[in-house]
Amino acid sequence: MGAKSKNLSILFADISGSTRLYDQLGDVRAREIVSATLDLLFEVVHRYHGQVIKTIGDEVMCTFPDAEQAANAACDMHETIEADNEANDRSPWISIRIGFHFGPALLEHGDVHGDAVNVAARMAAQAKARQIVTTRTTINQLSPSLQENTRFVDYAPIKGKGDVEIVELLWQEEDVTRMTANVQGDAGKSEMAKLRVRYRDEDIVLDTDRRSAVLGRSPVCDIRVNESLASRQHVRVELRRDKFFIVDQSTNGTYIRGRDQNVAFLRREEMPFTDSVQISLGRSFDDDPQELVDFEYHDPN
Repeated sequence: MGAKSKNLSILFADISGSTRLYDQLGDVRAREIVSATLDLLFEVVHRYHGQVIKTIGDEVMCTFPDAEQAANAACDMHETIEADNEANDRSPWISIRIGFHFGPALLEHGDVHGDAVNVAARMAAQAKARQIVTTRTTINQLSPSLQENTRFVDYAPIKGKGDVEIVELLWQEEDVTRMTANVQGDAGKSEMAKLRVRYRDEDIVLDTDRRSAVLGRSPVCDIRVNESLASRQHVRVELRRDKFFIVDQSTNGTYIRGRDQNVAFLRREEMPFTDSVQISLGRSFDDDPQELVDFEYHDPN
């Protein structure tokens, strides 16, 4: 069969500092860790309906049907690697760098070639450890919630394309929180909009003075939830244009139970608050979760 042209997201994920890892741990142990890390990346690729094309040393090349799946997979890759570092109490920590791009590519004999591959490889070369780098044209293909969590990096010349705008997709909550604060200038005033968040002995109120909060296992979160299935920065709650939104950014998703006992599930998605709810980070309500968070919503209208 001849080459087939198709629009795809091409993603490169590279293990950073692998040379240092071999120097510190020796060939056998370092290779075991690298192999296990690649296996985790493969699992994430398949989770988001992607396809592993090949590995190049300590780097994996994969494809996804669209930009949204690639972006979500990239965030999940970082979360998964950090969770694995914590679970294994690893020193030094393993980190990855990711570059991807959505555009036309040629599929032939199980490999992928063409313009999108070259641009994605350039994005990967621009990325640093624990970063996700892509192009502005790819960012424009993403949902609004993902587009908000980006920042301009630079312009880079790419053969045949001129200067291409490079953008970082933020997945680390400390960066996302800073960006959220920066984009609130056009949100206007909403003195009556309030959301009370309760977990165990913690109780915080979100309003026009405090517009966002992050919940998860990490000690840097505004509310640290003691749930083993929760991600480090599992979910973000924020006020935007007089409405509160819950934004899942986790590996295992968020279960949301309303007053009517109906349950919704979010995974790398967002939804607005329309009533008071109770949420479980990563654990289904069918499994009788104990670490529940209550949200008391005050409708401004």
